[in-house]
Amino acid sequence: MPRSRFSGSLTTPKVDVAIDMGNPLLNLTVDGFLKIGTVAATRVVAEDAYHALRKGSISRNSLEHTLKKMCKEGAYWGTVAGVYVGTEYGVERIRGTSDWKNAMIGGAVTGALISAASNNGRDRVVTDAITGGAIATAAVFLNYLT
Repeated sequence: MPRSRFSGSLTTPKVDVAIDMGNPLLNLTVDGFLKIGTVAATRVVAEDAYHALRKGSISRNSLEHTLKKMCKEGAYWGTVAGVYVGTEYGVERIRGTSDWKNAMIGGAVTGALISAASNNGRDRVVTDAITGGAIATAAVFLNYLT
């Protein structure tokens, strides 16, 4: 059974958290889940805070709604990121090379899996696979530019 360890450090302006599950695949998957899940939850807080300020009031009901939405969005986007990172790492290990093709395959597999899990039709699953592969590949190419 893998051991888990949690450690972190805070240096301005970067927060670095390291998670050791005893396996690189699990480490990367959990790291992707936590990072993107946190971003999604933070987006919900910012969006709902804006709407509360516009409305001019905050109720207990709206706070509960925001908390539920944070959990739902954080879990959804965290899962997508975890699947993508894990898939890309697996493809890299299988192929034995690190290049843009791993991102493309990882994005396509992730898009197809998430779409299929949402009970979409075959055409939509294929479209989402193409979209996932294109977005992941574009992200890698944009990283090469910077």
